[in-house]
Amino acid sequence: MLTVKNITFGYTDKTIIHNLSFSVRQGQNIAVIGESGCGKSTLLKLIYGLYDLNSGEITYKNEQVLGPKFYLIPGMPYMKYLAQDFDLMPYVTAAENVGSFLSNFYPEEKQQRTKELLDIVEMGDFADVKAKYLSGGQQQRIALAKVLALEPEVLLLDEPFSHIDNFRKNALRRNLFAYLKQKGITVIVATHDSTDALSFADETIVIKEGRLLDKAPSKEIYYNPKDKYSASLFGEVNEIKLELLTLTQNSEETVLIYPHQLKVTENGPLSVTVRQSYFKGNRYLIKAALNRQVVFFEHYKELPPNSEVTLAVDRNAFG
Repeated sequence: MLTVKNITFGYTDKTIIHNLSFSVRQGQNIAVIGESGCGKSTLLKLIYGLYDLNSGEITYKNEQVLGPKFYLIPGMPYMKYLAQDFDLMPYVTAAENVGSFLSNFYPEEKQQRTKELLDIVEMGDFADVKAKYLSGGQQQRIALAKVLALEPEVLLLDEPFSHIDNFRKNALRRNLFAYLKQKGITVIVATHDSTDALSFADETIVIKEGRLLDKAPSKEIYYNPKDKYSASLFGEVNEIKLELLTLTQNSEETVLIYPHQLKVTENGPLSVTVRQSYFKGNRYLIKAALNRQVVFFEHYKELPPNSEVTLAVDRNAFG
C-alpha cells in the first residue's frame, strides 16, 4: 500500500501541493489528471523522494519515503520515475540505454531482458541505434523500457506517451499496461490524455491548483463529475440549466452533459442555432448557440451553419 497523508509542498514560499491525501493498493493503475501547472508532475517527484515535504508523509509498505535531506542520491530503490525529459544517454545505443541498470555478470540474461523490453515498446529494430539519432517518440519508448528493466514495485510515469504518434500510442498503451498488470506493478500516471484514465486506469485522481478534488474509479468520475472542471478534463462539456430541459423549476440548478449525450430530435426542449460542424471521423462535433451560451453536441452528419435544430438528452448515452 502506498499512502500519501496530508502532504504540503512548495518550491519557494508559494505552496504547490496543499494538504493532499490518498492511498494506492498494490498493483493498481492510477491516473492523475488536471490542467497544466496543477501539480501533477510535482506530486510524482514527491512520491519518488526527489524533494523534501514541507509537511505530511508518504509511506510505502509502512516504510517512509524520504527526500534529499536523508539520502545523498534521492529516489527510492523500489520505485522508478520517468520524467518528461527521458534521461537517456545520447551517445550509446538504445539497447545499452535499456540495459544500463542490468548487471553485466549475467550477459546472456541481460541481453534477453533487454530484447524483451525493446519488443514491449516496439523498438527491437532500433536496438543498435544511438539515442541521439532517435526521434522524440522513439526516445520516449526507450525511456519507458529503461525504467522497466529491474521491474520496480512502483512505477511513476509523467506524460509517458506525449511524444508518440497516435497510431503507435494505442498499441503501446495496451501492451505496456497489460504487462504492468501481469507483473503486479503499481503505476501512477500523470497525464493530459483522457484515454490513459478511461481505458486503462483503475482509478483516477483529479487535481486542481494542488488540491485533490476527487479520487474514484475512472468511469464513476466521468459519468458523475463533481464539477465542470473535472468533466472538462475528458473533453468538451456543457453546463445546462435543468429548467431548460423541463426537469426542474429551480432556475439555478444545472447539469453537466457531454456532447454525445445530446441528440437532435423533433420538438426537443433545447432550441439551438448551428454555428460550425467539426468532422471527427464517425461523427461530427457541432458547435451551436443556445441563447448566448455555446453548446456542443454530436451528430451523424454535418449541419448547415445558422440552421435551427432542437436537442434532447439521450438517455442511452449515460453509464
